[in-house]
Amino acid sequence: MTATENVTSEQTQRIRDAFNINRSKMTVVLARELGVPEAEVIRGLPDGLSVELDIGRWEDLIKSFEALGQVHVIATNSAVTFEVFGQFGNFSTWDDFFNVQTKSLDMHIRFKTLRSVFAVKKPGHMDGVETLSFQFFDERGSSAFKVFLTFGGDAPSAEKVAGFVAVRDRFVR
Repeated sequence: MTATENVTSEQTQRIRDAFNINRSKMTVVLARELGVPEAEVIRGLPDGLSVELDIGRWEDLIKSFEALGQVHVIATNSAVTFEVFGQFGNFSTWDDFFNVQTKSLDMHIRFKTLRSVFAVKKPGHMDGVETLSFQFFDERGSSAFKVFLTFGGDAPSAEKVAGFVAVRDRFVR
């Protein structure tokens, strides 16, 4: 059982109510304020803003990001948040690591720890402009990494929206 399987319907309603007060708030901050795993905040987003994808197909999903071009990848742990712009590609597996190694992106993903993944449309925390992302979570419901197709500034282009929808629909649970 994962930490995210213990959230009650009352907690889900608290998540939705809190989110609706400020839809631009960072979900990691909302999770901390509510005392729930961030994955549950994402799972509980109202209005179809989040769609759970099939984590059993994690490798094909990650490989599909190559066709999306330059993306904004965010990885967070208890001490630091790291952000990089890059393109997925040059995939390999070694031991417990699934590797993404291009000139602009070098990731070593401990794939056995991944427990859930979501396609998310949400107003950005900096300017409220809609962001499109794929967000991966571990067994505690903590963020493993997030892949943003858009990250504020301008509204997503039709091409970005189409890429997001195609990947989302291909991997929906």
